[in-house]
Amino acid sequence: MRVGLDYRPATVAPASGIGRQVRALEQALQARADTELVRFSEAPLAHVQRQSARCPKWASPLDGLQRPQVRWRFEAKFLPGALREAGIELYISTANMGLPLARKHGRRQVLVLHDLFQLTERNFHRSRLKALAYRLIDGLSIAWSVLTADRVWCPSQFSADEAARLFPFARGKLRVLPNLVNGFATVTPEMPSDLPPRYWLAVGTREPRKNMPLFLQCWQQARQRSAEVPDLVLVGQADDVAPELRKLAGLHWRSGLSEAQLCGLYTGAECLWQPSYAEGFGLPVVEALSVGTPVAAATGSSLDEVLPPASPRFAPHDRQGLIDCLVGVAEQPPARGEELAAWARRYDFAAYSRRLDELLGELPR
Repeated sequence: MRVGLDYRPATVAPASGIGRQVRALEQALQARADTELVRFSEAPLAHVQRQSARCPKWASPLDGLQRPQVRWRFEAKFLPGALREAGIELYISTANMGLPLARKHGRRQVLVLHDLFQLTERNFHRSRLKALAYRLIDGLSIAWSVLTADRVWCPSQFSADEAARLFPFARGKLRVLPNLVNGFATVTPEMPSDLPPRYWLAVGTREPRKNMPLFLQCWQQARQRSAEVPDLVLVGQADDVAPELRKLAGLHWRSGLSEAQLCGLYTGAECLWQPSYAEGFGLPVVEALSVGTPVAAATGSSLDEVLPPASPRFAPHDRQGLIDCLVGVAEQPPARGEELAAWARRYDFAAYSRRLDELLGELPR
């Protein structure tokens, strides 16, 4: 089977959550004996990606691939003809939208729908007008891709249920393909030398749904209540939170980390905190578990699925409940260990490949 893969997210941001999942899908498809993989992407003319992917003849700026006019030119002007010329039997779009704006001509199509927060949440944009425009354009693009896909693969039951709620006509084509999380089995952790011996970890600041301002406020109040509450390492950008939260005592910012550095932070942390009120999967949760680090997370989204049942939990908007949870975890830290790593293996390459084989096998002929 000749499979085309939308590689744009991995071209733009290979270390991002979606970019890493595109590379995971690439890895699993390449491991199949009966599958020939062809990548489709955009890139500047001198970009190395053009050596391994089919790209339009025109140059595309990496920082503009998400813009509607750039997407439209790729999906309407380039992709339909390129798929026909390459003899693609199955095309997989990997970033919530992006299926070609043309007839399928017998080709099967799959949409990987990570989440629908572009439509259901207040996302980060520079202006209200831009936010409104993107919501409208993204809504149409996602609806088109859901409509024209033969199957829609979601990383969690939470995301699948949200898709069914917004697009009832698609209920019969929704399937769950949990994300691949290899953990850090082949990575030597690079332990930070400038951090205190005890610290907690949190990952992600940009989108409001990450709930980081409330979490930082509650963490600060918990430190005032109990001396056992440790410092916090926050992977993200300080500009994503209000100025008064950027330089709190005991707060350490990190960004631009290598895989070894990230592994080191996970390994050294006493606990990972995931306060998001909306998550389509929760990649940092499984990554932390894979090295035996406990996780405390908010309830109400896909985090309910990926977190071990005995893990500390809190309602994402309950300020007092979160403070109580922070103090409780500080004074009675959850146990580390192999049980957590074993749970994380539910999302390893072997499990992912088995599920992918099942989903490819049930595609309509």
